[in-house]
Amino acid sequence: MFRQLEEEDAVLRLGAIADDFTGATDLATSLRERGFRVAVALDPDAVPRAGEADGLDAVIVALKTRTAPVREAVDRSLAAIQKLSELQPEQYFVKYCSTFDSTRTGNIGPILDAVLDEVGATRTVVVPSFPDNGRTVRQGRLFVEGELLSDSPMRHHPLTPMTESRVADILAPQTPRSISEVSLEIVRQGPEQVRSALEESASAYAVVDAVTDDDLATIHAATADWRVLSGSAGLAFGMQGDHDPAAQPFEAPDGRRLVLCGSASAKTRAQIANALAAGAQGFKLDIDRALADPDGLLTDTLSWLAGLADDSLPVIYSVATLDDIRATDARSTADPAAAVERVLARIAHEAVHRLGVRRIVVAGGETSGAVATALGCRRLLIGPQLAPGVCWALADTEDVSARSAAGAAARAHPPTVALALKSGNFGADDLFTTAWKVLS
Repeated sequence: MFRQLEEEDAVLRLGAIADDFTGATDLATSLRERGFRVAVALDPDAVPRAGEADGLDAVIVALKTRTAPVREAVDRSLAAIQKLSELQPEQYFVKYCSTFDSTRTGNIGPILDAVLDEVGATRTVVVPSFPDNGRTVRQGRLFVEGELLSDSPMRHHPLTPMTESRVADILAPQTPRSISEVSLEIVRQGPEQVRSALEESASAYAVVDAVTDDDLATIHAATADWRVLSGSAGLAFGMQGDHDPAAQPFEAPDGRRLVLCGSASAKTRAQIANALAAGAQGFKLDIDRALADPDGLLTDTLSWLAGLADDSLPVIYSVATLDDIRATDARSTADPAAAVERVLARIAHEAVHRLGVRRIVVAGGETSGAVATALGCRRLLIGPQLAPGVCWALADTEDVSARSAAGAAARAHPPTVALALKSGNFGADDLFTTAWKVLS
């Protein structure tokens, strides 16, 4: 899937890091739709070396840093930036979630501080807006589907509850550096006015209002020559590559389909309900059993999956309603969400190496990371968009465990799979039933 490049071809326009796997594919989707040839590395060590990439314009490193301890998140981010620096990108991009998910101590601020220091930059913009997915910033305040962030469902997020809406107030406790704001009124006056406002403030971080894609294009035009940008995938809307996305080759492997859902978001629950109503085959994982008997649950799930027709659409999930959610017991080290992720990852591994599954949709950022890791994927070659922030991608797999009955044959000829790794909140309600149409 990746070929050796001649030395003169090895020019990278953008090197990016993302705080989770679906965030990486989110940014990659935006770039590909705008004419970039994009790959996602699923580990810093998977970043292509100079002269080794497949005619790429952008490489994005998918990390799991959103909720990691601050020091660990910074170290991982710097490792990725250092690998990307070997490709001498024209520009760096720090991608975080459009809901600015973070705690009071990080991780967005510490990562930005470290990246600026590493590449010798002194400033960047902070642009979480992604209007296509309902995230906008006005008067410095972040809105989700028209609600202030602090009034949205993100207020009750179990890991990063967002109780503030003003982006500067969220960021300030995370960094000692100065923060300014650029209003929508200035943005609407055009790139030159935005650039002037940024120059006059001289702050390290500038939170810039944006409520439309045109606003994002204006912000990018004003900062196109900056060394570092930061924001959601929406900021990429102002970028323009040289390659028609429709002309970029993407050949998905033939094989069985599978949907795996680790997300408990309202959008994913609606997508599950829509798929089941449309005739998909559903298997609901017992969360308590995922904690107490994961091996038995895996066996039963795979037995059910093996008994389905090859052309069926299986949807495996753990949360249909909020009543299904299990809180982590403070008296125990067991984490229900992590237990479900581990089971789903093992299902993916066995489904690919034993049951001929080659096309998989995964819902949930942490689940996507777990599945890609279990499959031994190192890089994703980005393909067609399914929804804003959601795309198909090709990945070579590796049978990294001894569980698979395919054994040595699987290791000698690891299958390529088509993956759609989606944030729990992204996509239309019918995504699970319509995603496959672009592959036929």
